[in-house]
Amino acid sequence: MVHIVGAGCGAADLITLRGKRLLEEADVIVYAGSLVNPDLLGYAKPGCEKYDSAKMTLEEIVAVLAEAEHAGKAAVRLHSGDPSLYGAIGEQMREFDRLGIPYDITPGVSAFAGAAVALKTEYTLPGVSQSVVITRAAGRTPVPEGEELRSFAAHRATMVLFLSTGLLDAVTEELTAGGIPADTPAAIVYKASWPDEQVLRCTLGTLAQTAREHGITKTALIVVGDVLGESFERSKLYDPSFATQFREARP
Repeated sequence: MVHIVGAGCGAADLITLRGKRLLEEADVIVYAGSLVNPDLLGYAKPGCEKYDSAKMTLEEIVAVLAEAEHAGKAAVRLHSGDPSLYGAIGEQMREFDRLGIPYDITPGVSAFAGAAVALKTEYTLPGVSQSVVITRAAGRTPVPEGEELRSFAAHRATMVLFLSTGLLDAVTEELTAGGIPADTPAAIVYKASWPDEQVLRCTLGTLAQTAREHGITKTALIVVGDVLGESFERSKLYDPSFATQFREARP
Protein backbone atom coordinates (compact mmCIF):
# COMPACT_ATOMS: atom_id res chain seq x y z
CA MET A 1 0.00 0.00 0.00
CA VAL A 2 1.18 3.51 -0.85
CA HIS A 3 -0.09 6.16 1.54
CA ILE A 4 -0.27 9.69 0.11
CA VAL A 5 0.00 11.90 3.18
CA GLY A 6 -0.44 15.64 3.63
CA ALA A 7 2.37 16.94 5.84
CA GLY A 8 0.55 20.15 6.76
CA CYS A 9 1.70 23.68 6.09
CA GLY A 10 4.91 23.64 8.12
CA ALA A 11 4.89 23.03 11.86
CA ALA A 12 5.58 19.35 12.52
CA ASP A 13 2.76 19.07 15.06
CA LEU A 14 0.17 20.16 12.49
CA ILE A 15 0.27 16.79 10.76
CA THR A 16 -2.82 14.66 11.42
CA LEU A 17 -2.69 11.79 13.90
CA ARG A 18 -3.22 9.38 11.01
CA GLY A 19 -0.41 10.94 9.03
CA LYS A 20 1.98 10.69 11.97
CA ARG A 21 1.09 7.01 12.50
CA LEU A 22 1.69 6.22 8.83
CA LEU A 23 5.10 7.91 8.97
CA GLU A 24 5.98 5.88 12.06
CA GLU A 25 5.00 2.63 10.32
CA ALA A 26 6.58 3.37 6.93
CA ASP A 27 9.44 1.34 5.49
CA VAL A 28 9.90 3.85 2.66
CA ILE A 29 9.18 7.61 2.64
CA VAL A 30 9.32 9.76 -0.49
CA TYR A 31 9.00 13.37 0.69
CA ALA A 32 8.84 16.80 -0.94
CA GLY A 33 12.16 17.96 0.42
CA SER A 34 11.93 21.57 -0.74
CA LEU A 35 8.64 22.13 1.09
CA VAL A 36 8.18 19.59 3.91
CA ASN A 37 9.49 20.34 7.39
CA PRO A 38 12.44 17.94 7.93
CA ASP A 39 11.36 17.52 11.56
CA LEU A 40 8.58 15.26 10.26
CA LEU A 41 11.17 12.71 9.20
CA GLY A 42 11.98 12.33 12.88
CA TYR A 43 8.78 10.27 13.18
CA ALA A 44 10.27 7.61 10.90
CA LYS A 45 11.48 4.37 12.44
CA PRO A 46 15.14 3.30 12.30
CA GLY A 47 16.06 1.81 8.95
CA CYS A 48 13.31 3.59 7.02
CA GLU A 49 14.44 4.48 3.49
CA LYS A 50 13.98 8.18 2.69
CA TYR A 51 13.96 9.81 -0.75
CA ASP A 52 13.82 13.54 -1.50
CA SER A 53 11.42 13.99 -4.42
CA ALA A 54 12.72 17.51 -5.14
CA LYS A 55 15.54 15.80 -7.03
CA MET A 56 13.35 13.18 -8.73
CA THR A 57 11.09 12.92 -11.77
CA LEU A 58 7.61 11.41 -11.75
CA GLU A 59 9.00 8.22 -13.26
CA GLU A 60 11.66 7.93 -10.56
CA ILE A 61 9.15 8.55 -7.78
CA VAL A 62 6.77 5.91 -9.10
CA ALA A 63 9.64 3.43 -9.57
CA VAL A 64 10.68 3.75 -5.91
CA LEU A 65 7.11 3.32 -4.68
CA ALA A 66 6.43 0.43 -7.06
CA GLU A 67 9.55 -1.34 -5.85
CA ALA A 68 8.42 -0.87 -2.24
CA GLU A 69 4.99 -2.29 -3.07
CA HIS A 70 6.44 -5.33 -4.83
CA ALA A 71 8.72 -5.94 -1.82
CA GLY A 72 5.74 -5.84 0.54
CA LYS A 73 6.88 -2.64 2.22
CA ALA A 74 4.70 0.14 3.58
CA ALA A 75 5.38 3.37 1.69
CA VAL A 76 4.45 7.00 2.33
CA ARG A 77 4.42 9.72 -0.32
CA LEU A 78 4.70 12.81 1.87
CA HIS A 79 3.40 16.04 0.32
CA SER A 80 3.38 19.55 1.74
CA GLY A 81 0.11 21.09 2.87
CA ASP A 82 -2.89 19.14 1.62
CA PRO A 83 -2.16 16.82 -1.33
CA SER A 84 -5.34 17.86 -3.16
CA LEU A 85 -4.03 21.39 -3.78
CA TYR A 86 -1.05 21.76 -6.11
CA GLY A 87 0.25 18.39 -4.97
CA ALA A 88 0.56 16.85 -8.45
CA ILE A 89 -0.93 13.65 -7.06
CA GLY A 90 -3.32 13.14 -9.98
CA GLU A 91 -0.53 11.96 -12.27
CA GLN A 92 0.91 9.74 -9.54
CA MET A 93 -2.44 8.08 -8.84
CA ARG A 94 -2.91 7.51 -12.57
CA GLU A 95 0.38 5.61 -12.60
CA PHE A 96 -0.55 3.63 -9.48
CA ASP A 97 -3.82 2.64 -11.16
CA ARG A 98 -1.98 1.60 -14.31
CA LEU A 99 0.44 -0.53 -12.31
CA GLY A 100 -2.19 -2.00 -10.01
CA ILE A 101 -0.68 -0.44 -6.89
CA PRO A 102 -3.21 0.19 -4.10
CA TYR A 103 -3.09 3.60 -2.41
CA ASP A 104 -5.00 5.87 -0.07
CA ILE A 105 -4.88 9.57 0.80
CA THR A 106 -4.58 11.31 4.16
CA PRO A 107 -5.47 15.01 4.03
CA GLY A 108 -3.33 17.72 5.58
CA VAL A 109 -3.60 21.31 6.80
CA SER A 110 -3.24 23.42 3.67
CA ALA A 111 -1.05 26.50 3.54
CA PHE A 112 -4.14 28.64 2.91
CA ALA A 113 -5.45 27.56 6.33
CA GLY A 114 -2.06 28.20 7.90
CA ALA A 115 -1.98 31.67 6.34
CA ALA A 116 -5.38 32.52 7.83
CA VAL A 117 -4.02 31.58 11.26
CA ALA A 118 -0.95 33.75 10.74
CA LEU A 119 -3.16 36.66 9.65
CA LYS A 120 -5.68 36.04 12.46
CA THR A 121 -8.44 36.41 9.92
CA GLU A 122 -11.53 34.66 8.62
CA TYR A 123 -11.77 34.36 4.85
CA THR A 124 -15.58 34.40 4.84
CA LEU A 125 -16.88 37.43 6.70
CA PRO A 126 -20.60 38.39 6.56
CA GLY A 127 -21.24 41.31 4.27
CA VAL A 128 -17.68 41.22 2.92
CA SER A 129 -16.98 37.89 1.22
CA GLN A 130 -18.61 34.49 1.38
CA SER A 131 -16.34 32.86 -1.18
CA VAL A 132 -12.64 32.05 -1.46
CA VAL A 133 -10.84 31.74 -4.79
CA ILE A 134 -7.76 29.54 -4.49
CA THR A 135 -5.66 29.87 -7.62
CA ARG A 136 -2.26 30.88 -8.98
CA ALA A 137 -0.88 33.32 -11.50
CA ALA A 138 0.11 32.12 -14.97
CA GLY A 139 3.88 31.79 -15.17
CA ARG A 140 6.11 29.20 -16.81
CA THR A 141 3.07 26.95 -16.83
CA PRO A 142 -0.18 28.54 -18.04
CA VAL A 143 -3.61 28.32 -16.44
CA PRO A 144 -6.63 26.98 -18.35
CA GLU A 145 -8.55 29.43 -20.50
CA GLY A 146 -11.13 31.28 -18.41
CA GLU A 147 -9.12 30.99 -15.19
CA GLU A 148 -7.08 34.15 -15.65
CA LEU A 149 -6.80 36.27 -12.50
CA ARG A 150 -8.75 39.16 -14.01
CA SER A 151 -11.76 36.90 -14.57
CA PHE A 152 -11.79 35.83 -10.91
CA ALA A 153 -11.23 39.43 -9.77
CA ALA A 154 -14.65 40.45 -11.05
CA HIS A 155 -16.28 38.49 -8.21
CA ARG A 156 -14.42 40.49 -5.50
CA ALA A 157 -14.18 37.30 -3.43
CA THR A 158 -11.25 36.62 -1.11
CA MET A 159 -8.27 35.70 -3.29
CA VAL A 160 -5.62 33.22 -2.10
CA LEU A 161 -2.75 32.75 -4.53
CA PHE A 162 -0.30 29.87 -4.44
CA LEU A 163 2.93 29.72 -6.46
CA SER A 164 2.75 33.40 -7.40
CA THR A 165 5.28 35.23 -5.24
CA GLY A 166 7.68 35.77 -8.12
CA LEU A 167 4.92 37.19 -10.34
CA LEU A 168 3.50 39.96 -8.18
CA ASP A 169 3.76 42.74 -10.75
CA ALA A 170 1.63 40.64 -13.08
CA VAL A 171 -0.71 39.69 -10.22
CA THR A 172 -1.37 43.34 -9.42
CA GLU A 173 -1.89 44.23 -13.07
CA GLU A 174 -4.34 41.35 -13.63
CA LEU A 175 -6.39 41.86 -10.46
CA THR A 176 -6.71 45.61 -10.90
CA ALA A 177 -7.66 45.11 -14.56
CA GLY A 178 -10.37 42.75 -13.32
CA GLY A 179 -11.85 45.36 -11.03
CA ILE A 180 -10.15 45.07 -7.63
CA PRO A 181 -9.00 48.53 -6.47
CA ALA A 182 -5.28 48.98 -5.89
CA ASP A 183 -5.90 50.06 -2.28
CA THR A 184 -7.59 46.75 -1.40
CA PRO A 185 -5.91 45.14 1.66
CA ALA A 186 -3.43 42.37 0.84
CA ALA A 187 -0.84 40.27 2.61
CA ILE A 188 2.17 38.11 1.92
CA VAL A 189 2.49 35.17 4.30
CA TYR A 190 5.92 33.58 4.12
CA LYS A 191 6.24 29.99 5.41
CA ALA A 192 3.05 29.94 7.49
CA SER A 193 3.51 28.08 10.81
CA TRP A 194 7.28 27.62 10.33
CA PRO A 195 9.66 29.12 12.93
CA ASP A 196 10.73 31.79 10.41
CA GLU A 197 7.17 32.72 9.41
CA GLN A 198 6.69 36.30 8.21
CA VAL A 199 3.44 38.23 7.75
CA LEU A 200 3.67 41.31 5.55
CA ARG A 201 0.51 43.40 5.29
CA CYS A 202 0.17 45.80 2.40
CA THR A 203 -2.27 46.62 -0.41
CA LEU A 204 -2.80 45.09 -3.81
CA GLY A 205 -0.93 48.01 -5.34
CA THR A 206 2.13 47.56 -3.11
CA LEU A 207 2.43 43.76 -3.21
CA ALA A 208 5.46 43.61 -5.49
CA GLN A 209 7.26 46.44 -3.71
CA THR A 210 6.65 44.84 -0.31
CA ALA A 211 8.02 41.49 -1.47
CA ARG A 212 11.13 43.12 -2.92
CA GLU A 213 11.79 45.16 0.21
CA HIS A 214 11.74 42.01 2.36
CA GLY A 215 13.46 39.69 -0.09
CA ILE A 216 10.49 37.34 -0.44
CA THR A 217 10.69 35.42 -3.71
CA LYS A 218 9.09 32.03 -2.97
CA THR A 219 7.42 29.81 -0.34
CA ALA A 220 4.77 32.42 0.37
CA LEU A 221 1.02 32.75 -0.05
CA ILE A 222 -0.65 35.90 -1.32
CA VAL A 223 -4.01 36.95 0.14
CA VAL A 224 -6.05 39.80 -1.35
CA GLY A 225 -9.44 40.96 -0.17
CA ASP A 226 -11.49 43.21 2.06
CA VAL A 227 -11.62 40.46 4.72
CA LEU A 228 -8.18 41.78 5.68
CA GLY A 229 -9.80 45.08 6.63
CA GLU A 230 -11.59 45.87 9.87
CA SER A 231 -15.21 46.30 8.77
CA PHE A 232 -17.71 43.42 8.63
CA GLU A 233 -21.20 42.51 9.78
CA ARG A 234 -22.07 40.36 12.76
CA SER A 235 -22.93 36.78 11.84
CA LYS A 236 -26.51 35.58 12.26
CA LEU A 237 -25.23 32.30 13.66
CA TYR A 238 -25.08 33.53 17.26
CA ASP A 239 -27.38 36.54 16.97
CA PRO A 240 -29.98 36.23 19.76
CA SER A 241 -32.70 37.66 17.50
CA PHE A 242 -32.11 34.97 14.87
CA ALA A 243 -33.97 31.67 15.36
CA THR A 244 -32.31 28.40 14.44
CA GLN A 245 -33.19 24.70 14.66
CA PHE A 246 -31.52 24.63 18.07
CA ARG A 247 -32.39 28.05 19.54
CA GLU A 248 -35.46 30.27 19.70
CA ALA A 249 -35.20 33.93 18.85
CA ARG A 250 -34.90 36.28 21.79
CA PRO A 251 -35.74 39.97 22.07
